Amino acid sequence: MSTTIASDTVARLAALPTATISDALDSLGLHGTLHGIAPLTFDFRAAGPAFTVQYEPAGTERGSVGDFLDDVPPGAIVLIDNQGRTDVTVWGGIMTEIAASQGIAGTVINGVCRDVATSLQQGYPLFSRGQFMRTGKDRVRLVSVMKELAINDVQISPADIICGDADGALAVPHAYAERIADIAERIEETEARIVNAVNNGSSLVQARRELGYHDLQWKTS
Repeated sequence: MSTTIASDTVARLAALPTATISDALDSLGLHGTLHGIAPLTFDFRAAGPAFTVQYEPAGTERGSVGDFLDDVPPGAIVLIDNQGRTDVTVWGGIMTEIAASQGIAGTVINGVCRDVATSLQQGYPLFSRGQFMRTGKDRVRLVSVMKELAINDVQISPADIICGDADGALAVPHAYAERIADIAERIEETEARIVNAVNNGSSLVQARRELGYHDLQWKTS
């Protein structure tokens, strides 16, 4: 199956809450939620194909962070795996300024970031396990770019769609992106109908029962 995802599918996923996308993933028995990764501010939203980056602790060879930014296409989400480390950062103010100017859609880090004021000033969506000021320069080394990552127990390939909002971040496998968008839109519609029914006099229990609320996350074939 082609790894190319139509831009309208990405746009559809971008318009959906991650909570609803997570429910859609559940309905297909897929796990893409990136536990412990949160936005700097609840206003941040982002979605786009993953540009994957992996680091590991540096040895004696000196290294840097961020040189890969020259190769990130506009609209992509930079997904960095620093093995969940919180003692050194792999994203800072210079990278935020460059990413914002290049039209990169956002950054998701299995690790920490710094210079967060720059991200907030730029309105650049940044998701991480926290903030810390200590540089990763010469403390981490680049292992791979645009290769499959495993963050927690989630396998993520380049071109999988990364979505983030106030509830955190997740990955949608590219092969299921359109189907996940279809299911998530139906879930959103059903939940809106439940709220509307209650506002028009139904009990919550009755509205949920009649509109199939408890079936929304059941795994389907």
